[in-house]
Parts: sequence; structure tokens; C-alpha cells
Amino acid sequence: MLTPSAVANAKPESKSYKLADDRGLYLLVKPSGSRWWRLDYRRPGTRKRNTLSLGTFPDVSLKQARTRRDEARRLLADGIDPSNKRKAEAMADVESFEAVAREWFAKFSPDWASSHASKLLRRLEKDVFPWLGSRPIRQISAPELLTVARRIEARGALDTARRVLLNSGQVFRYAVATGRAERDPSGDLKGALPPPKEKHYATITEPRAVGALLRAIEGYQGHYVTRAALKLSPLTFVRPGELRRAEWAEFDLEKAEWRIPAEKMKSRAPHIIPLSTQALDVLRDLKPLTGSGRYVFPGLRGRDRAMSENTVNAALRRLGYRKDEMTGHGFRSMASTTLNEQGWNRDAIERQLAHGERDATRAAYNYAQHLAERRKMMQAWADYLDGLRQGADVVPFTGLKAAKA
Repeated sequence: MLTPSAVANAKPESKSYKLADDRGLYLLVKPSGSRWWRLDYRRPGTRKRNTLSLGTFPDVSLKQARTRRDEARRLLADGIDPSNKRKAEAMADVESFEAVAREWFAKFSPDWASSHASKLLRRLEKDVFPWLGSRPIRQISAPELLTVARRIEARGALDTARRVLLNSGQVFRYAVATGRAERDPSGDLKGALPPPKEKHYATITEPRAVGALLRAIEGYQGHYVTRAALKLSPLTFVRPGELRRAEWAEFDLEKAEWRIPAEKMKSRAPHIIPLSTQALDVLRDLKPLTGSGRYVFPGLRGRDRAMSENTVNAALRRLGYRKDEMTGHGFRSMASTTLNEQGWNRDAIERQLAHGERDATRAAYNYAQHLAERRKMMQAWADYLDGLRQGADVVPFTGLKAAKA
């Protein structure tokens, strides 16, 4: 039998050799110097011999190797091949919900916005993996999945619960497509959670109130870059994340266009924002300050980082607007409501808001739709805002009038 010192002092030779211990266990010493614990045994019910790896020295000591040998021999005594058991366990791990979910995430997340990808993964890690992660994915039932969703709902996070069911369904469908599950149980849970409450972002649409807001922005005494972001928000009415992450390379001031690449858009399709003369004035005024860097609106902590996601909302609070009165996202609702009331082509408005197509491929082809009308609309919108800011009684230049002209 081997001793710990004999194992520790085993030296490599020109060829591999074995140092026998007891009951089939031995140490295989290779020319490279690596030392492997091995167990030779006969497969249950056959005369065929097999070898089981029990780890390497010094990661696995002599005592640990003997313990692993004894565990394997107990399985053999019960008629179980330890090698087959190990393979089955490895296969079960590969087919666990967490393993399949992480594989699905690795395959598809490169095409998603980084913020969306990180939120989705955190959601799974926090709310699903602790309860279903180790379960074989083909064995998970609809009631089990609903229990996970109910647990989230109980803490008041209904929207998260609904998203968990949606994301879990995507994982299950991927498992079906790759032969590791027979069906998607999330489909049985349609209607199991209460419908979402329609979400409205706080906004201002009454003309006099809009004018007061624009005058407040004009007089903003905070950081100059923040003031520029506030001024550009109603003129472009893009999503706050699209605004704060704007890069100078996306702008063509000569063509009066801002082209946002697909990877930054919620629709995963490129987007064109025609720039009014007022928007161009804001950008040209800002360019000497930030134009040498990457971001149009760099953060206060460094020019290599985009403005914080809370900056615009914090500036609105500084101007005296509560979160239930106005938000950065509210500029979109302001434009959508007013432009529709003014009679502009609804399709042109929706396209300018980057709404509509949920199919990314179709959206990629349609992003330039109604562009000529959108250019006219964006300039008319900026002129309308100018009138409100100046406190005049504004007669809007409407889409209906434009169509008759």
C-alpha cells in the first residue's frame, strides 16, 4: 500500500508508470510530472474492465482518493457503474434550467443592448435560479413556474413577475429547439397574473404650462451640459437613454440629421432624427465644449463616460417640477399628444417616436419611412415650442394644413 510520502516523492520517468495502492486504486505518474488517481474495476454484470479517474495529486490526497474509491465500490456493490452515474450527473447539469438559461443568454445577448442584457440576467439570478436553477428543465411544470412568479408578485413587483414568465418561456422554447425539453410550460400560465397597469410618464401638454417649462429650462443655472440636454430633450423627444448616450459621430450637422445605430435603440433598428434649426443651434453651441470627446453629453466624472441616467430628471426637480409633474421621458408624451392633436400624420409621429415595428428586421428596413414629412414636422414642432417659450398666442403649423399647402 502507498504512503503519503511515497506519493509526494513519486518522480516522473521517460514513460508513464503506476504505483499500486489497494482494491484497484493506483497512482499513474506521467512523464510530464502529473500524477493521476485511477481505479480499475469490472463493469457490473460483465467481464469488461474499466478505469475511473478520481482526480490528481496534490489536489486530491491519498486519503481523499481512498474515500472516492470506497464510494465507487459501494456503487458497484449495488450494481451501479460509477462511470455511468458520473456521466448521467454531468448530463443532468447540462440540462438544468440554469445551464440552459445561461447557454440561451450567451447565444442571444450579444445582439441586445447591454443594459437590457444585464437586467435580464440579474432577474434570472435573483428570482429564478435559486428555486429552479438546479432542476432538470424537462421536469419543470407550470405550477412550479407559477410559484416562482407568485413569490415575486407577493413583494409587489408584478411587472418583474410578468417579465420572469416571459424570459422563462424564451428559455423553455430554446430548450425545446435544442432537444432538452418537450414543451414550454409558461404557455399554460396565460392570464395567471393580473394584467399590467398602463404606465403613464408624468408630462405637461397644456400650452401655457409648456411655455413656462421651456422658459425655466432657458434660465437653468446648473451645469452647462445639463442645460443643453434639457433644451434638446423637447426638440428631439428621444428616449432619455438615447439622449444621454448620444455620440458626436452619430451627428451630421450639415445634413441636419442624428442617426442612432440599431444597438442603442429599443427596437433594435437604426433611427433618424431630423434636426430643426433650433436643435442645430443647441448642438453647435455645445460642440466647442464637448466636441473633442466621444459623448455629446459627457458625465461629470469624466468625458469618457456618458451623462448619468438621473441627470435630466434631477435637473427638472431643481427647476421645481415634481416627479409626478414632469420627467425626462415626459417630453415624448408631450410631443406625441400635441402633434396628434395638431393633425400630423399618425404614422409619421409613431415612426419619429421609434414606435410601431416589433420585428427588428422589418424595422431596419422601415426606419426612414415618412422622412420628408418628419423633417417638416420636426421643424414645425420646434417653431411651435419657440412660440410657447416666448409667451405668444401660438397657432400651430399643423399637418393637416401642411397637407393642403
